[in-house]
Amino acid sequence: MPGLFLVAAGKIRIFKLSPSGREQILAVEGPGSSFAELPVFDGGNYPAAASAIEDTEVLFISRKDFQSFCREHPDVALKVISVVGSRLRRLVGIIEELSFTTVRQRLIALILRLAQGTGTPSKQGIQVELTKSHQDLAAELGTVRELVSRNLSRLQAEGYLDVEGRKIVVKDLPGLKREQTAAE
Repeated sequence: MPGLFLVAAGKIRIFKLSPSGREQILAVEGPGSSFAELPVFDGGNYPAAASAIEDTEVLFISRKDFQSFCREHPDVALKVISVVGSRLRRLVGIIEELSFTTVRQRLIALILRLAQGTGTPSKQGIQVELTKSHQDLAAELGTVRELVSRNLSRLQAEGYLDVEGRKIVVKDLPGLKREQTAAE
């Protein structure tokens, strides 16, 4: 039955699987977010899969009920269209990144985002804690775990990083930024 889901608690991972089993994470949605809106508009199937990352509570709203509600509250329909539009922009960005950049570039971009967002300065450099496994990073970056591990090792050998498990110390932030732009 077509409809959409609202995340009341927890986190939902939205992803696609290739026939060989490789996963591409499209989004992670948390409390207050919705997902699987497309069937509400076109009546078709949802073109991705969803799974809970942690204990999660979701609410389902059928297409019929949602459309009735939107007739009474058009501002809700406009909000959902805005969310779908933002999601489309993000998906186009993912397509662009997968089509036009290497795994190394995508990994460096992720490390730079983490360093500038949640990184903490130390004497050795900027410390970043990876909250995801190499397998999850690979799914996010559109590759396989082995290439994530290999590229992290290369960046460490080249002196940009120190990697110890899920801890990364960015030793040469300006050099890593140069490496990112030089590869583009």
